[in-house]
Amino acid sequence: MFAQKLLPALAVFGAAAAQTASVCSQATATINSAADATALANCATIAGSVLVGPSASGSIQLDGPQQITGDLICADAGGLTSLSSSTIGTIGGSFTLNNLTLLSTLGMSTLKSVKTINWSALPALSQLSFTAVVTKATSVTIQNTFLTSLDGINLQSVATLDVNNNNRLKTFSTQIANVTSLLSIASNGQALDLQFPNLVWAANVTFRNASSVSIPSLTVVNGSMGFYGNYLTSIAAPNLTSVGYTAQNNRQGSLAIVANSKLENISMPLLSTVGGAFQIANNSALSTALSFPSLTQVSGAIDFSGNFSTPTMPQLQNVNGGFNIQSTAQIDCSTFDKQKGGIIQGSYTCKTTANAQSGVGSGSSTTSGSGSSSTSKAAAVSYGVSEAAAGLSVLGGILGML
Repeated sequence: MFAQKLLPALAVFGAAAAQTASVCSQATATINSAADATALANCATIAGSVLVGPSASGSIQLDGPQQITGDLICADAGGLTSLSSSTIGTIGGSFTLNNLTLLSTLGMSTLKSVKTINWSALPALSQLSFTAVVTKATSVTIQNTFLTSLDGINLQSVATLDVNNNNRLKTFSTQIANVTSLLSIASNGQALDLQFPNLVWAANVTFRNASSVSIPSLTVVNGSMGFYGNYLTSIAAPNLTSVGYTAQNNRQGSLAIVANSKLENISMPLLSTVGGAFQIANNSALSTALSFPSLTQVSGAIDFSGNFSTPTMPQLQNVNGGFNIQSTAQIDCSTFDKQKGGIIQGSYTCKTTANAQSGVGSGSSTTSGSGSSSTSKAAAVSYGVSEAAAGLSVLGGILGML
C-alpha cells in the first residue's frame, strides 16, 4: 500500500524537477512580466542567458538565481521602471542595458562579477544600487545615462573602460590598477572629478571634458595618452616615466595635451620617453615654462605652441621627428638651435611669434627669441594632428617627418 502511494508521488516530484531543470537550462529565458521572473526563482544557476523583452514594464525583480552563465540583456523596454535582484552575484556574459527611457532603479545588491557591462541610452537612471560592488569585469562601456556617479563599480583590472556622454556624471573614483586596452573618459559633466589613485599602467588613455584628473601612481602608458578639452587647471603625473613604448619596443604611442582652456601647469618630472609625437597646443591659460627635466627620447615630433615661456628639456638626447616650438611669449631658442641637425633630426622651427601655430614648418624655418636669429633650409612640413577613432593618436603627419 505504501509503495503504491509513494511511486506516484515520486513521479510527480521527478516531473517537477525535470521541468525546473528545463527552465533553468534553456538557451535564453525571456522575461516579459513579473510572473516570468518568478518562474525562474527556483534556479540557483541559469545555464544560459536572460532576455528582458521590450514588452516588459513596471518593476522586474529577478530573485532566486545566484548565477547567470550567459548574458543579461534588456533593450527597448520603454515601460520598464525598475530592474533588480537580491541574489545574482555573477553574470558570465554581457550585462547589457539599452534604450530604457523610464528605467530609474537598477538594484543588484549582491552582484560582484560580470564579464562585460554595456549600458547605453538610460536617460532616467541617476544612481546605482550595487551594495556588494562590482569588482571584476573585462570591459565596461557606459554612455548616455543620467548617472551622477558610478558608485558600485570599483574594478581592480579591466581591458576597456569607456565612460562617455553622461552629462550629469560628477564623480568617478576607482581602485583600478591596470587597463590593458583602453581607458577613455570623455564628454561627461563639466564638473567631473576623476580619481585613479592606484592606476599604475594602461595601454591607451584619453581624458576629455573633466574638471580634475588624479593619476598619482601612473607609471607607464604603452600606447597613446591624451588630455583634450578639459577644464582642469593642472595636470600632474609625478610617477609617469614612459608613453608609447611597449615591451616589444614598438615606438608608436603619442602624448597630447590640447585645448584645455583653464590649464595653468603641467608636471611630469620623471617623463623620460615618448614613443611617438609629443604635442602641447591651444592651452590658452598655460603661460608658465614647460619643464620636462627627465625627457631624453621622443621618437616622433615635438610640437609645442601657445603662450608659455622658454621650455626646458635638459636631458634631451634624441628627437627622431620634427621640432616645432612657437610661443607668443618671449622664448630663448639658443639651446635648441645647437641641437638641430644632431639631437633634433627632423625639420626645425623655434620662434617667438604673434601667431603661434601648431604643426607648421616653413621652407626656411626661423629661430628667434634671444635677440638673435638664424635660418636653416628645411623642407616644408605639416605636423597635422590625427586622432584615432578612440581619440588617442596624434601621430598624423608628425611621424612622417622622419
